[in-house]
Amino acid sequence: MTESLNIGIPQRVLALRSIFSSNRAYRQFEERFRYLLERRRAEIAAGVVAEARCIALIGASGSGKTTAARHLFAVQPDLVLEEPETPRMEVASLPVPTPATLKFVGQTTLTALGFPLRRERTAQTIWDMVKDHLAARQTLFLHYDEAQDLSAHQTPKELTSVVNTLKSLMQHPVWPVGLILTGTAELKTIINHDAQLARRVYPIEFPRLDLVLDAERVRQLLCLYSRRADMTPCNEVGTTEFAARLIHAGAREFGLLIELVIAALEEAMLSGAETLEILHFTRMFGKRAGCIDGLNPFVAGDFERIDTRKLLNHGECDVQ
Repeated sequence: MTESLNIGIPQRVLALRSIFSSNRAYRQFEERFRYLLERRRAEIAAGVVAEARCIALIGASGSGKTTAARHLFAVQPDLVLEEPETPRMEVASLPVPTPATLKFVGQTTLTALGFPLRRERTAQTIWDMVKDHLAARQTLFLHYDEAQDLSAHQTPKELTSVVNTLKSLMQHPVWPVGLILTGTAELKTIINHDAQLARRVYPIEFPRLDLVLDAERVRQLLCLYSRRADMTPCNEVGTTEFAARLIHAGAREFGLLIELVIAALEEAMLSGAETLEILHFTRMFGKRAGCIDGLNPFVAGDFERIDTRKLLNHGECDVQ
């Protein structure tokens, strides 16, 4: 391969990664967020203090929930994420830190708000400071990604403290703040731990893809991404059977499937191809998973039995 074939490939791949593919769960997420945002702003304008609400976006690893949240915040035309001239930060977004103790989460939240802690404080003092700084920055929503970790290794008493802290943010008598929690199915443990918290939550779930029902949509996505990459998918790549293989290769998760499509297109670019072939998916997955061909879902006949999340699969306990 000549060096000229590689020119511009990183830029082309970046352009593909910048494409955001919406789905029904995302549209529900956006609709609910806009409603809560407009309601909160109306309350502030009217001088009304009312309890805030929470959106819980739940999905498996690779479903695309984190990307969905980032995209949602980025595309809102009137949302202030950071404004140098003023202290406003209408959405503060951060991943739940490890270890997810109440004290450490509070410290990390303060840092995200631009006020890193300079000396040791108690957990109660830290969260009082969080609430003060949320008001000072006029923050309307606090987003915790990987929020299921808030319940990891917690005793029932500690989990109750976490839940009570989350409720106190939404119930603050001066500056209530809405919550956006993105996480895996374990997040339900936190939500259902307390009925008062649960009734304040709007749950939205990213469903797993279906090999049959989602095949046509996947074929459309393949065409879209191929077109943006200035390529044409071959006839075999455009079949329903191939769509099923691709869905399974992505562990039936929307976000992972998009990653595989982009990676296969990059493989095609690196080989200098103008047409996206099954071979490009086969090579890409082999490199990504380090598996033998017999356990590659783009090669194997009985592909549905393969555990596609398993790396370096050489046949030892190789099927689901």
